[in-house]
Amino acid sequence: MTIIEYHHTHQCIIITPVEPPHDEDFELWSRLFLHHNEITINEYSAGADRHQLRFTYQQQTFNLNFEHYSQSIWINGEGHDAEHLLAALTFYLS
Repeated sequence: MTIIEYHHTHQCIIITPVEPPHDEDFELWSRLFLHHNEITINEYSAGADRHQLRFTYQQQTFNLNFEHYSQSIWINGEGHDAEHLLAALTFYLS
């Protein structure tokens, strides 16, 4: 079971899957993870050590990030209004 935790201090949502996706599978994994009625996927970008999927929830933009080396997965909001929705997004994804 995937653990989804909101960290108020760091203004992010930490995602801990049972098994982290492989680097080349993150785009598919992220699209499946965010496949919900109230979420719209905007764009995906891949780098050498970090991948990012931008999406919209309640008319605000967020980033689902994956860092290859640490196998860390987290969501952060783009802007103050998005950061205020992180707790609600955590509940929605759970």
